[in-house]
This record gives sequence, C-alpha cells and structure tokens, in this order.
Amino acid sequence: MSAAETHSEIDGFSRRDFLRAGGLTVVGLSGAARAGALTAVPSRRAIFILMTGGVSQLETFDPKPEAPSSIRGPFKSIETAVPGIRFGESLPRLAQRSDRFAVIRSLTHDAAPIHETGQQLLQTGRLAERGLQFPNWGSLVARAVPARQNIPANVILPRPVSDTGVNSYRGQQSGVLGTEWMPQSGLQELTEEPESMRRLYGDTEFGRLLLRARQLVEQGTRCVTVNLFDSLQNRITWDCHGDKNCGAATLFDYQARLCPEFDQAMAALLDDLAQRGLLDETLVVATGEFGRTPLVNENMGRDHWTRCWSGLVAGGKVAGGKVIGSSDASAAEPIERPVEPGELTATLLNWCGVDGATQLIDIGNQQEPMVPYAPLAELWS
Repeated sequence: MSAAETHSEIDGFSRRDFLRAGGLTVVGLSGAARAGALTAVPSRRAIFILMTGGVSQLETFDPKPEAPSSIRGPFKSIETAVPGIRFGESLPRLAQRSDRFAVIRSLTHDAAPIHETGQQLLQTGRLAERGLQFPNWGSLVARAVPARQNIPANVILPRPVSDTGVNSYRGQQSGVLGTEWMPQSGLQELTEEPESMRRLYGDTEFGRLLLRARQLVEQGTRCVTVNLFDSLQNRITWDCHGDKNCGAATLFDYQARLCPEFDQAMAALLDDLAQRGLLDETLVVATGEFGRTPLVNENMGRDHWTRCWSGLVAGGKVAGGKVIGSSDASAAEPIERPVEPGELTATLLNWCGVDGATQLIDIGNQQEPMVPYAPLAELWS
C-alpha cells in the first residue's frame, strides 16, 4: 500500500467518507491552529531523535551500579559533569556535557509492549483509534505555523520507519490532516562540509544523520525527525534481544558500536549547534520508543520494557544538569514523576508555538484534543 493510500483510506473508507458521515471532523484546524499558537517565534526549531528499537536505560542514562550483575549488566557506570548523575561507561562525551541538557528517567506507558505503540505515543501523543491515525508532531507544526518560502517545514531522516515487527501505524505521517501535510523525507545527501566537521560527528550513519539534521535547522527547517535506524530487521540496532538468529544486538554491541557512535554524534550536534548560535532556539529530544527489561536475558540482551525508560532534552534554553523523574533500584518502574510519552509530544509542539490540546478533533459525537497532554514545564524551571 502506498503512503497516499495509507492516509486516504481508513478501514476501507476514505477520509472524505468519514467527514461526510460525521465519523471524523477535524474541527476548524485553521482557527484552532491560530488559537493554539503560543508565541510562534519564527526562528524556533526542534529535532526529535528516535533511538529506534528501544534503547536500554541501564546501559545509557540510568545505570544501577549497586544492583546485582543480573540487573546491572556487564558494564560500569561513570561520573558526569553533574555531581550525583551517572551514565553508562560508553557515553563519556555526553557525560562531560551533562550540565547542558536534562535527563528524563521516568518515561512510561502501559500500552502493548511493541515498537509501534511507543512510536505512535511519542510522535503523535496518542494511539490510533477507531481506524484513525493521528498526525506526526511535525505535521501539526507545519499545518499551524507558516513555513519559510522554499524551505521544507517538516523532514524525516533518512525516511519513515518501516519493518519494526507489526504492520501498524508508527506515528510518522500526517494521518487525519491529509497528505498535504506529509513530512518530506529522502533528504539525506549531505551538502558540502569541511572534513573536520565530518570527523567531529563521526564517519558513521549516526554522524551523517545528525550532521544533516543540523544543516536542515540551520537553513530554516522547523521540524526534523531523525530515525537512527529506519528498520529493525536483520541488523544491529537498539533492539537488543541478543538473538543472533534474527540479527538482534547484544549488550556488547551497545559497548562496541552503538553507544560510542551515538555518544560522538550527539555530543557533536550539541557542540555544533552551540557554536553556530542555534542551540538556544533549537529543542533537541532523544529517546527510544520504550526501554529494556531490568534482567539481562540468557543471550546477553534485554527485551522490551514499557514501564520505565530514559531520554534526554537539550537546547531550547532547557535548564541543563537536571534529572526529571527517577526509577526504582532496578530501573523497572518510575518512583517519582512518571512521564508519559505524549508529554514529550506536547513539549515539542509547545516549543514550536503550537498547543496540541486546542487543536480539536471530533471522534463520533465527542470533541477531543489532538494531543491531550501538557508540555514538560520542569525542563525550564
């Protein structure tokens, strides 16, 4: 099925059929968009980095050095620039810069523990229901805030995610808004950059993607989604089940490749944006669609875990060096300030000048907000 078919056909009915039948009405989105615009500062941008596959909280931003080895895993934790905050040992560059971003350690949801639900919740703020697919955060921004002439408003790098295990919506398209507001993709050929800049980000796919994201926001693109992997099948990704029969990563792949490559590329992005005077006006969010099980499995991997995971938020004048929420002794459950994925969606929208709660949609006979969450105000307090 083509992208156009995916978005024009909903359970056998066209979008026009739904509107005619009263099953779906996008309520005055033009008016709602204007009402929902906060202070739409034209220079504000956002980069959402999807650590596709679901990155382990224990090997990255929420290590548990005092836990038994069956939970702690095979690696050490390290101190960061902020006293009392520790990261996994494979993230030394980000550890040195921890005073420049906030860490969330209590992301959680109770939907099905599959990739597609987490990807929807993070990027649309809610799950598809009654056959309706809700729009990607960047599509909402593009619809509400006029784009600069000849500059794409909403880009996905390198392309939308596919092949994540279940044939379901993944939250990276325009959904009920219609194909007019589909994100652009396939813009991953780097424009000319000095060799020193390429080396800064690293000669890796992560490095190339984040360098391209910087190029896009520098030219004026408002919303950039970066899929660190555009599929999960038969390749080493953050989806670290450890089952070599299907090519899944182990925790040793985190140490040898994934974490070092992410560490270099992410640190370079923060440094580069700061040096160009773009960091204060660019909100950067990085997280996966869920976390990993507290117990290491028999294949030296970890399995899907939606109850607790971590992410980081930088730029956008976010108060650095702080931790939002906390997890229990095995990083299994939030014990302080649980954060729903939709709160990150609302935060991205809010930064770009859009209030998702005032963009309404009629589902049956009931009006509902497109994104029923408030932004994470703690990031700026």
